[in-house]
This record gives sequence, structure tokens and C-alpha cells, in this order.
Amino acid sequence: MRTESNGQLRAIVTGCCEEPFRVLGVQRSGPGGAGCVVRAFRPHAEAMTLLAGESRLEMSLCDSEGIFEVVLPEDVCRGLEDGPLPDYRFELAWPGGHTEIVDDPYRFGPVTAQEILDEFSDSGLPRVHEFLGARTLVHQGVAGTCFAVWAPGAASVGLMGEFNGWDARVHPMRRRGESGVWELFVPGVETGALYKYEVLTDPDAAAEAAPVETTTGKGKRGKVRGRTGRAGRKRPIRQKPERLAKADPVGFAAEVRPATASKVWDLEGFAWEDVDWMAQRPSVHASDAALSIYEVHLGSWRRRPGMADGDPAGWLSYRELAEQLLPYVKDLGFTHVELLPVTEHPLDASWGYQTVGYFAPTSRFGSPDDFKYLVDSAHRLGLGVILDWVPAHFPRDPHGLAQFDGTHLYDHEDPRRGSHPEWGTQIYDYGRAEVRSFLVSSALFWLEEYHVDGLRVDAVASMLYLDYAREKGEWLPNEFGGRENLEAIAFLRRLNEHVHTAVPDALIFAEESTAWPKVTHAPADGGLGFDMKWKMGWMNDTLSVMQTEPERRSELHDKLTFSIMYTFQERHLLPLSHDEVVHLKRSLLTKMPGTRTQQMANLRLLFGYMWAHPGRKLLFMGGELGQLAEWNHDSQIEWDRLSEPDHAGIQEMVRALNLLYRSDAALHELALAPEGFEWIDHTDAKNSVIAFLRRATDWHDFVVVVANFSARRLEDYRVGVPFEGEYRVIFDTEDPVFTGSASRANPPGSEDRQEVHYQTAAAVAHGKDCSLTLSLSPLSVLYLKRV
Repeated sequence: MRTESNGQLRAIVTGCCEEPFRVLGVQRSGPGGAGCVVRAFRPHAEAMTLLAGESRLEMSLCDSEGIFEVVLPEDVCRGLEDGPLPDYRFELAWPGGHTEIVDDPYRFGPVTAQEILDEFSDSGLPRVHEFLGARTLVHQGVAGTCFAVWAPGAASVGLMGEFNGWDARVHPMRRRGESGVWELFVPGVETGALYKYEVLTDPDAAAEAAPVETTTGKGKRGKVRGRTGRAGRKRPIRQKPERLAKADPVGFAAEVRPATASKVWDLEGFAWEDVDWMAQRPSVHASDAALSIYEVHLGSWRRRPGMADGDPAGWLSYRELAEQLLPYVKDLGFTHVELLPVTEHPLDASWGYQTVGYFAPTSRFGSPDDFKYLVDSAHRLGLGVILDWVPAHFPRDPHGLAQFDGTHLYDHEDPRRGSHPEWGTQIYDYGRAEVRSFLVSSALFWLEEYHVDGLRVDAVASMLYLDYAREKGEWLPNEFGGRENLEAIAFLRRLNEHVHTAVPDALIFAEESTAWPKVTHAPADGGLGFDMKWKMGWMNDTLSVMQTEPERRSELHDKLTFSIMYTFQERHLLPLSHDEVVHLKRSLLTKMPGTRTQQMANLRLLFGYMWAHPGRKLLFMGGELGQLAEWNHDSQIEWDRLSEPDHAGIQEMVRALNLLYRSDAALHELALAPEGFEWIDHTDAKNSVIAFLRRATDWHDFVVVVANFSARRLEDYRVGVPFEGEYRVIFDTEDPVFTGSASRANPPGSEDRQEVHYQTAAAVAHGKDCSLTLSLSPLSVLYLKRV
């Protein structure tokens, strides 16, 4: 009864069949479906039997490499064209006497509506994980997994995994129209199954998409997209087809590196217990709320005892981190924990910033449910969770996104737009609807599926500028001749609009290191739409002052005051992040000049000044210990330093700062508004002293901040204040509790607290009718409040 040509059957056997549903499964072999045949491909099987109800039909081997077929009874075939496909199974006999009953993927219809796929192709959709990836579901009454992958340039795509002996020929996938999506429902495949896609490249598609060399009138060579035969252009050399083994770009889980397969995972199995947190999150994220973030690299915060540096056995699991990390962060008074990228990545040393799995939490520390447990535990403790997220570039690992279907599918084909010279990675093609959909969907996936509270978007500056990290002649201008990446700008606006529509109380942070305007303004007002921007200028200026010998800081006084000039142009977060303590930059403590005692005082000064400055706060792990070593991703932070009083004092001070910051409205209510800040004196470069007010919404509720960046004790230092009366010291970085040198007040909460008070005098200073005369310790910050 065979009607297929040998070529069609050969395409199945050789794994290059574009239309497997025309060869496998139930095939009509005559008019009206009379005389039907069921065909299957199972290499290495000794025999196959078709089971239909009570019937057992022996299948014949019609190809020596494993194609079996059987003619169905006429009564089964009758009406097949109008009715459902017959319900049947296969009984497989394997060498050694083992038998197995399996269902046939090729008796099932498509899962996803073609209209959805067409819309994805035409204009993009914000949740591609709802129809791409590996989704466990019930289809036509049968449980299994629907696999779907976008690979428009592929000649064919086969599914390989544990369930078919890693033989992609067994499960060739169905091309879904012109969408570029390949799909296959495989009954019986459950959570935990490992899989990959085998992509057979199409030389014609690769040539069509490849840059074509052109010769300009001046004899210079350029590249354009397209495959034409016009004069002045050279066709790319036709390449041979290749078979690419690819992980799932929308896979929900993965093997532990260095293995690279994706893993089927049912996302519906976790029971969340964070309803109270989700209800209060809008107020936690309000612009007048305190926001203090502890930044963490999960693999090196703390390691299991006795494990050598770099040994994966030393990693704490997500669940262990929930029990150890989160209470620690809570105890230190931070409001949020920010995680360096947990999206799946192949290289430990990339810290997660070279992402391969944009929908999978790294398997290094456990399963997707384990990561949900970490987030849920944070919420039950009253902590928010922020993830680092990397839409700027992706690595070239062969199992990842690079050349996914033999073409530059995710990146721009011209290396002047698509290749990142600084990081050796590829840059996304933000002008392609499907790529935008992929990235927007990833962002929404973490916010909605994993309940994370915000995303820190990495390397925004590299996205905004076409000439980023490029020399003259190494980049292509935009259509107006400028250096702005117009497609990336449009993408960032679209991203933030989608997020703020779907998850209005989520926070999206931009790590943007230039003076790009309106980063945190609404797209409707010409902005990018972010909630907050990392204030990199403040960080660079402040650290340049702090690393300078105190006697020379008067020369850099403007660096301490300049940040206020632009503070309220954006909504800012002050970062002392991981980037400042790697690549021979030294730890925060060892950046400081002087003796160890002076270094400690400088670090306390830095933190005291940071928590007083307008803007939200972020501190990378280890900074709160004043650790000596530069951060090492293979080790852990220097917990043993806490046995030394001065390091324990730094930790205690960070705890006290967070407590004060959260409890005193003047330090957070108007942190993002100019009404919340007032200079007292920014001109005393000679003494390296600055003084300012932080105000709450209630104009009479304020904190006086005086910071002495010199190494000299300044007695009788006069500071003008708004109202006469008595002022008490509510915080002093040189408090002995922090192992400082001053006899000052203990931090808030101390039972034996002895407050230090100052009385105003009717002496004009700094434009005020009354003033305080203070004693300023070297390298110190005082916070004072009117009694």
C-alpha cells in the first residue's frame, strides 16, 4: 500500500524530513481514505504491533533501518477524512526480549492555534513561553509534553532526548506554516525528561540571511543583507547543511553545567504562600518607601564547610540559601535581596551575565521549584527579590542562541551591529519582532511565574549606543546618521510598558552609566520608562574621593557636591556593587588609604555618607564585613573576619544604618524629590566638610547630616540649622559600638543608650539665624535630629 516515494522515506531515516506528518502516523492511500496505512520509525526495534481496541495488527518492516507500517482495516479508515484520527498504540519489541507500549505522536493534531503563531511572526507577542518551550499538558485527552521551537531558517528540526535514545530521527517536528515555529506533542513525556533540538540548517536560508559583500564607488567593501545576483555584489559561498544540537531557548529547566540539555518541567506544581507580601508590595515599592538592597552572588556568599574553592559540591542549594541567606539579610535590615543573574549560563566565571537559558533558573543550586521556594521564603520574611537580567547580549556557546538555525536568528547579521567587541558576545537584533517578544516574555516570565519583585537590566548603555566599545569605522550609524540605537531604544520602552501594564508594582532598574536623558521618565514623555537608574556617576565620584589621601581631598571637593546637581533629574539608586570589587579593583576596605584603623574609619564614613545621600541603596555582599580580599566567585566572603571587633563593628553599623534609614521618614520619604534635600554648606573645601538636611513630607521633620572627609578632628565646628532648640546625635560613624573612636550615642535600639545633645546658639551661620557648634571626629559622619 505504500504510496510514499523512497525519497520521502529516506528523509525520515536520514533525519531531514520537513513534513513528517505526511509520512508517519495514519496516511490515506486512496480516494476517500480507503485503504489506510499507519507508519512509524523505530530504529533498533525488532518488531512492532499496532494496538487498536481489542485488535492487534502486526506491522511489517519495510525499511531495513526501522520503518514499520501496517494497513488498517477498511472500517477503521472509512470516514477518516471527516472524523477523528483512530486511537491506537504501538507495542515495541526490543533486543533482549524487552517490550514497551508507546503512543504515536503522529496521530495528534497541532497544539497551538495557527493564529497565535502568525501573530507572533507578524508583530510579536509578550508571552512566548505560553506556546514555545516544553509544556506539560493534556492534548486530545492524553498527557504528554508539547515541544515547540522557533527556527525559521531550518530545513528540518528533530527532537531528541532520553525518551528516544537521543535519536532525533525518531521525532521529527512539524513546521507550523510560515511562522518559523516547529512543534510536536509527545505523549507520555513527563517532568524531568532531558531533551535537545537537532536543527538541520538550510543553506538557502543561511545564504538569504547572510551579509553580502559589496564594493562601493571608492573601492571600499561593506556588507548588506540579502542574496542577490546584481552587479557589484558577491553571493556568499553556499555552505553544506549542518546538524546543530541546541538547548531550548524557552526551556524551563536545564542540566547542571557542563552538561547542556534542557529539562522538561511542570511549572504548575508549586504552592505559593506569599499572598500577604504580594498584597502589600505596592506600598513597599512606593516612591516614598525605604529601599535598601543586598546584592548577592549565590555561589559565593557562603559555601559548605570543608569544600575547596571552585568545587561545585560547596554550593548551597536554593533551599539552603532560603534558610541561611534570607534571615541574614533580614537581620541586617535590608528590604530586598538582589541576585546576580540566576538565568542558566554555561560558565561560572561569567557570574551569569552570559546567559543561555532566559527562562530557566540555573540548575547549579536546584530545581525551578527550589528557586520558587527561595523567592517564596523571602516574601514570607518580608524581603523583596530582584534579579539581574541581561537583554544586551548573549554568548556564542554552540548549544545556545548563536546561529540557532544556521542563520543570525537572534542577533544582527552585520558584525558591526551584531558582535560585541568588548565581551566577545552577540548583540540582539532588537528590530525583529520575534526577538523582542522573546526578551519581553523572559522579563514577564520571571515577574509573573516566579513572583520576583523587580529586574535590574544589565548594560543598558551598551544597548543605547551603536558605537559602544567600538572605534571609528567599526560601527554603523542609524538611519539619521547618529550613534543612537533606535531599535534598542524602542525595545526598552516597549519592555517597560509591557511590564508596568502587566505587573504595575514591579520595579525595573537600569544599569545605565552615561548621561542619557530621561531614563526614568515615561515613554510618553520621551523617556525610557525605567523605575530607577543606578547612579554610576555618584559611585565613581565618591570612590575617587575616598581612595584619595585625606589631605588631598580638598582638591576633589566638587566631586562630593556635584552629584546633587543631577540627583533629582532621575529616580536614582546608589550602588556599591560587585563591579567595584573585582578585576584588581580591590575590596571596598582596601581601596581606602592609610593604616587599617584609618581604612576602617574611611569605610564607615563611606557608608554613613551613602545612607544619608538622597536615593535608594545597594551594597554587594562582603562590604558589610569590611572584608580584605577582592571578591572571588569560587570562594566565599570572609566570614571569619567577624571574629575581629573592627569588622564586626562595620557589620553592626550597616545594620544600624538600615534600621535608621527605614524608621526615620526624613531619610526616605522624599529621597527621590528635591523637596527632601537642602544644602547647609557645600563650600568648605578647605576642611573637606559637607553639611545638608534631609527632610520628610512634614517640613519640621528633618535630619542634619555633617560629614568630615578630612583626617583632622574639628572642634567647635559651626553649622546653621533651621530651628533653634536642642539637637541630639542619632547616628555617628565613630560610635564605639562600631569600634569608632568617639564617645558618642549608641545606635538606635541600644538599651544602655547615652545620647549626645547639642543646644543651638543665636549665631548666624549658613544663612540660618541659629546654629550648632559641633565636635567632628576625623573621617566621620554625624546625623542629628531636633528634640
